[in-house]
Amino acid sequence: MEMSWEQSVTYSINTVYLLFSAYLVFVMQLGFAMLCAGSVRAKNAMNIMLTNVVDAVVGSISYYLFGFAFAFGDTSNPFIGTNFFALKDIPNTSFDYSFFLYQWAFAIAVAGITSGSIAERTQFSAYLVFSFFLSGFVYPVVAHWVWSSSGWLSASSTNPLFASGAIDFAGSGVVHMVGAVAGFWGALIEGPRVGRFDAFGKPVPMRGHNATLVVLGTFLL
Repeated sequence: MEMSWEQSVTYSINTVYLLFSAYLVFVMQLGFAMLCAGSVRAKNAMNIMLTNVVDAVVGSISYYLFGFAFAFGDTSNPFIGTNFFALKDIPNTSFDYSFFLYQWAFAIAVAGITSGSIAERTQFSAYLVFSFFLSGFVYPVVAHWVWSSSGWLSASSTNPLFASGAIDFAGSGVVHMVGAVAGFWGALIEGPRVGRFDAFGKPVPMRGHNATLVVLGTFLL
């Protein structure tokens, strides 16, 4: 359907605002990379930087193929979406490419949060699989619960939980909680870094190698 001039202007303004917000969220990935790289020992700095690149690359593939569909699939299923795989039928009256880009930035931020929790003790190949699975399945399912109108936790659902549902502000629950819980379990399963404790169980200081990166990354975040 053809839009009027006023509708066209409104749509353009909304799209620019959404894209600018997506760029700001993506900058968080740079913040995570700098913060984590500065917090680890110099020999592991390149590895942690690569893991953040992997989040963006591998997370893009999985979120494009499955993630967006699981999160925002137009369905009455309160647990998971079931259509829009590989952006089929996008754009439509509900979603366009700018919305996908905005949600993708959040998806890779989840993996970025987790990467620092398991720094210096994860094989690169294993992290590839982890990042693909987290961005393509784990996070999108939670996003569907809260941000999809059909999600069982959504405040806009026809039958919201406890008659009110959950309202997430700026991803503090959907994004940061998922990343934190995944990081917690990753750290718990992998255990401490090699050399973190001496033979008597006493902690050994393992300071980061670059305070400048830590400060810059913190400010970007």
